Amino acid sequence: MVLTSLLQMRVLLLNQCFYPDVAATGQYLTELAVALSERGHEVTVISSQRGYDDPTVVFPKRETWRGIQIIRLATVSLGKKGRGRRALNFASFFIACAWRLLLLPGFDVVVALTSPPLISWLGSTFVRLKGGRLLFWVMDLNPDEAIAAGWLQKDSLTARSLESLLRNSMRHSAKIVALDRFVKQRVMEKGIEDSKIAVLPPWSHDGSVSYDRAGRDRFREQHGLQGKFVVMYSGNHSPCHPLDTLLQASLALREREEIAFCFVGGGSEQAKVRQFAQDHDLESILCLPYQPLDDLAASLSAADLHVVVMGNAFAGILHPCKIYNILAIGSPFLYIGPHESHIADLLSRPGEQDSNYMAEHGEVAQVVKSISECATRANIERREHNSGLARGFAKELLLPRLVSLIESATVEGVVKNTIPASGVGLRAGAGPPS
Repeated sequence: MVLTSLLQMRVLLLNQCFYPDVAATGQYLTELAVALSERGHEVTVISSQRGYDDPTVVFPKRETWRGIQIIRLATVSLGKKGRGRRALNFASFFIACAWRLLLLPGFDVVVALTSPPLISWLGSTFVRLKGGRLLFWVMDLNPDEAIAAGWLQKDSLTARSLESLLRNSMRHSAKIVALDRFVKQRVMEKGIEDSKIAVLPPWSHDGSVSYDRAGRDRFREQHGLQGKFVVMYSGNHSPCHPLDTLLQASLALREREEIAFCFVGGGSEQAKVRQFAQDHDLESILCLPYQPLDDLAASLSAADLHVVVMGNAFAGILHPCKIYNILAIGSPFLYIGPHESHIADLLSRPGEQDSNYMAEHGEVAQVVKSISECATRANIERREHNSGLARGFAKELLLPRLVSLIESATVEGVVKNTIPASGVGLRAGAGPPS
């Protein structure tokens, strides 16, 4: 639209994680905030004062960073051990965010993510009370995830209430961004019209992540991985991404001293990985915490084979964002999960199954075979191959599309209402997306 180039927006971003937190949603929201700020928009972020995976980390309550106003909320932080504690953490942030929103003026556009679950409902209520437009960036779906994981009964009062809030926030969104076609289908099944939903996958962190030979050597030396064939799972260790098949494969390969299994990240299931290694006396398993974004290229480059896992029940509910950085590195990968999923879609492209691997949960022998086969092949050839696939998910391609969606949602509000409902003037200054 022509008007987009004439608008300077006041944008509010809502998510529990933001810079300098290393959680995936925080990294994506940070890159979006920087892009919007560089376009001349006034950006405000509400996030948590404590680290998402490590609550002992405390960030400043208020900060201006790269022109972005950051408001961090003090919340209960009981750790991630146990669903009850996690629920209280989410609830405390939800309540603190609701109170803070009451004190804020209206914005031209509010972008809500999904941490904590249903923060989009706060965003939809805020724009109805104070004006503006809501863009709902669906990183995952709840209560769908909780029901699929068995944490909630589908017909329980809690599940029905949460589902009602989710549908309410979707109905009042100007635009919904789904990460893949499976998420879009599930959103449509909730009664949302096709025209309101845009499918836009996340991107690789191109500015920070690319194959780093020197970093690879440094990381492997630091952690005693020299001369090893490294199989790596990097990211959130969640029950939604069950690691049992991979762990059983590590047990089956225990006599292969040249093969090491590296689990990098955090989450409730990493303790189970450590316990499995201890119970079976597996020196081949190494567990490490989340790596800072500045060190991510080195840690990812250290792998010879990456592993992406999706629980059978979670296609259309979760989206495995880790795949994009793996593609940017160019490493071969092994996917363990259902055939009807976004990763399976990628593997269905011509030539991909010849370069990467796939197995279903429980197919330990297939995982062992894939790891063994990969260990005997020349990785440099497939690094070049996978880097070609990565270009379709480059930050320079996808981030401007998301910025354009946000700007277009605001323009549509201007066209519809002539004057923005927020009462905040839209000003000249922002140029068209690059």
